This record gives sequence, C-alpha cells and structure tokens, in this order.
Amino acid sequence: MAISKFNYNSFNVTPVASKALAFDADADGFTTSSGSSMILIKTLTASSSGTLSFVNGSSDVVLDDTYPLYRFVFLNIHPASHNANANGGFNFNVTTDGSNYNIAKTSTAFTAYHAEDGSASGVGYNVGNDAAQVTAAIPLSGQIYTDNDNSCSGFLDLYNPSSTTFVKHFMSSNARADYSVRPYQNQYHVAGYANTTSAVTGVQFSMWSGNIDAGTVKLYGIADS
Repeated sequence: MAISKFNYNSFNVTPVASKALAFDADADGFTTSSGSSMILIKTLTASSSGTLSFVNGSSDVVLDDTYPLYRFVFLNIHPASHNANANGGFNFNVTTDGSNYNIAKTSTAFTAYHAEDGSASGVGYNVGNDAAQVTAAIPLSGQIYTDNDNSCSGFLDLYNPSSTTFVKHFMSSNARADYSVRPYQNQYHVAGYANTTSAVTGVQFSMWSGNIDAGTVKLYGIADS
C-alpha cells in the first residue's frame, strides 16, 4: 500500500483579507478599514441646533437603494434645556418627500437601569416611550439633563428605506445618565416601523423640547456582505 506524502510547498497559508471595522479615536466614531462594508456617508455636529437632518441628495447625503441598511451613530448628545418629560429625550422622525416629517410610526420600548450608588436597578417595559401610529417625532431615549457630564450616546438602524413594498423597520439602543432622583445609568431599546410603503428619503433628529446643545450624529451605509 503506497503512502501519500503531503507537499507543504503547495499549501497556501497566506491569510485572506477580511472585512473589518476600525475605531478611529480622533473621529470619535467608526471608520472603514480596507475592505470594510460599513461606509461613512455624513457627519453632522450640533451647536444649539433645533434639528439635525439627513436628506437623500442634499449636502452629499445618500439615503436610497445604494445600501440595504443605514446606521446613525449619535455621540454625546447634550440638550440645551432639561427635557422635563420623563419619557422624552432624544427624538427622531422620517420623511418621504424630504421636507414633511409626518409619517405614522409604531414602536415598542424597554429600559434597563442601575443607580450609581447601587441602591436601585431593574429592567422593564417603558409605556411612555412606545408609539402607536404617531406622526410626530418619537423618543429614542428618556429625559436627558443639562449637567455638564450628562449626555446620550447610541445608534439607530434603518432597514431598507428605499423599499416601495414594505414598511420601514428601525431599531435603536443607547446609553445615558439620568439624575432625576440620584445618578442612574440607563440603557434604552426602541424598535418599530414607519408605516409607509413609500421610500423614506430623510431622517431628522431633535430633542423632546429645546435645542441640541452639542453632540455628533454620523450616518453610515452598510453594504451587502
């Protein structure tokens, strides 16, 4: 019986380049490395801004069928005035015509929290942050205080906004500090859909009340793998 010998010289051990994401600390956000499928499209920085709007075809914004998934990353969102409504903080809305943000949205929301001193913690459904066919902007977080060390950071994913067949699903998660009674850390999760089969062409961010004092929102397109 003949014995086969393995020819190591014919074995290719060269690593195959893979798609990856890099974190660029200078840019305070995710950037693309070689071969990455997550592409930075636009960055908007608030400075006592009433709204931050991303509209397809305006100011180099792409929000069409170029990508099946778009991610908005918001960093250190700080309000100009205290958002007194416990169920209102950083909000968003969508448009199908680039100017009227009035599409009906239905969503669900839950939160996890833990006090800084360890005195309280929990997870629960948030009745005040869900929506049932609401055309106004809906909250992605709870109230955000104006303390200098208080802000909100997270992301919002918008799925296949250019579809003219299906409603437009979205999902968001964020972390924020809450000083309503004592210092808390909160994580909010919101998911839902914009009830339209027209293409969504724009997304707008705002506070529940007052302006966005400071913060950055980055728009990324995520390509098919």
